[in-house]
Amino acid sequence: MTSQKTSHHDSQYDRHQDSHHNAHHQGGDRGRARRSGLAALAALTVVAAVAGAAPGAGAAGKAKAAAGTPKLKMIAASKSVTAWRWNGENGPEVGLDLGTYLTVDGAPLEFKVTRKSYKDPVVAQQIFHKGKTTTAKKLPAGLVKDFSGLAGFLEVSIKDASGKEVVKQKGTFCPNNASGRIRPDAPATPHYPQSCPTNPFTLGSVWGVEKGWAANTSAIDYDKPVDIPAGEYTAKVGVAKKYRDLFGIPDDRPTIKLTVKQVDEGEGGGGGVGVAPQSSAHHGGADAPASGHGAHSYGPRGADAPTAPALSHALEDLGQAVHLGDGKGHTDGSRIAPALKPAAQRPTGKAGAPKNIPMPDLRSLPAWEIAVTDGEDGDVPGKDYLAFAANVWNAGPAPLVVDGFRKPGAELMDSYQYFYDAKGKQVGYAPAGTMEWDPRVGHEHWHFTDFASYRLLSADKKDIVKSGKEAFCLANTDAVDYTVKNANWHPFNTDLESACGEQNSISVREVLDVGSGDTYTQYRPGQSFDVTDLPNGTYYIEVIANPEKRLKETNYKNNVALRKVVLGGTPGKRTVKVPPHDLINAK
Repeated sequence: MTSQKTSHHDSQYDRHQDSHHNAHHQGGDRGRARRSGLAALAALTVVAAVAGAAPGAGAAGKAKAAAGTPKLKMIAASKSVTAWRWNGENGPEVGLDLGTYLTVDGAPLEFKVTRKSYKDPVVAQQIFHKGKTTTAKKLPAGLVKDFSGLAGFLEVSIKDASGKEVVKQKGTFCPNNASGRIRPDAPATPHYPQSCPTNPFTLGSVWGVEKGWAANTSAIDYDKPVDIPAGEYTAKVGVAKKYRDLFGIPDDRPTIKLTVKQVDEGEGGGGGVGVAPQSSAHHGGADAPASGHGAHSYGPRGADAPTAPALSHALEDLGQAVHLGDGKGHTDGSRIAPALKPAAQRPTGKAGAPKNIPMPDLRSLPAWEIAVTDGEDGDVPGKDYLAFAANVWNAGPAPLVVDGFRKPGAELMDSYQYFYDAKGKQVGYAPAGTMEWDPRVGHEHWHFTDFASYRLLSADKKDIVKSGKEAFCLANTDAVDYTVKNANWHPFNTDLESACGEQNSISVREVLDVGSGDTYTQYRPGQSFDVTDLPNGTYYIEVIANPEKRLKETNYKNNVALRKVVLGGTPGKRTVKVPPHDLINAK
């Protein structure tokens, strides 16, 4: 069986437009937005000019920051922007992309955000680098509620031509939003991850802005657009006092002339800096063409489209990123395999998994986004299906690398798992089953078989009520824990097109990198359970990684995750209640 896949978070990467992937990354799949990258690219020239004259941080913006302490300042790239008002799913919408940035200089702005378990709250620490010394300072309680960023960091006020305030709201700031350099001698590439994860079961994240860079702050609650009529407005964006005091940020509130234009049905948004009226159906927030699939609604959860991540305009399409790890003594490790190249022929070298070589550690997350639906494409009409999202991730310390090789004319590929030493040299391989081509519209890529399986268990967790094995195209959709050893903050294969091959491919490489997970949202037959005639009561959704143990890994004892559900109702009107999983109340 195969799957319809969508991303969550965190993320920040491109997925096939009908699969609607996000690490990511991401990040979530609850909203839609699209931003004008070309306008922001031009605006970065203004960013550099303004930021170059920025005073040092401090209570009054004059005090010299201590070594290792970043100097922060809020600026606007342009004195005027244009936003577009269009008819969204819930009525007229205006996305507030105001072209404001937080500049960082003197030292990186870095945070390590973790939780020990799902029973523990999220804890954030600011990380300071002074020479070879690294120190950490815990942020005050209440500032960080989850892994999406600094809550209540931004303050936005919009007034109409008469001076009446028509919008007043606060917004979360995701530091992983590097948009461009503020001076020509700044590092050429962004060091930190490029979005903040929104997967409810994220365990750890690293946030940061490299010194000499600016982070885009203008997509204020992009999943909650406002509605203001077409017209002329004055907007101001500032930083909340508690953060100004904490980080020594001057109380600068750039003023922007905001022009809102009405977009009629079928019209585009033009070249303004504001959000244009087309949805993003890509994992990384790169602009996607509109499609019938993007507007399709799936069950009670709404359209299958990811939230546009808080990615930079200027860096939405980086190509193949490389890992720029801090190295020993910093908040991450160094990449085990920094340059894994696609295989051009059948395996060479020693067969088998060498001893004392780093291996991946596959783990399952508890199911979420659980709902009863009336089925999707290919399901039996009149049935009730229990749909859910599932994720298998890699806790490292080595990436999972699986290559498929196709014999001439064969319908299946033979797949092999590859093993690498600390320098990225291939030192072994082992058979890992097969890959199969899925020709259905919306899939059309190669799936690695037996990567995970799903079961619906009875209340005593012993009897299997329903089960199904799945075939997957592996991709790094979610940043589950970027604080584990050797986590790769810039994984490459994050979209179906780069990871899953074409019908005429003779070989395919699929990689699940350290710290990242692969989310499948359950919208297809085989990824949901038919519960029409099941008795009411308690059940458990079981997600199993590597069910046949075909893949070599460090630990097989953490491959199973359970999520409790309570079924009710009657056939045709089934209901489901989802109790919290420890502190996680994501249903």
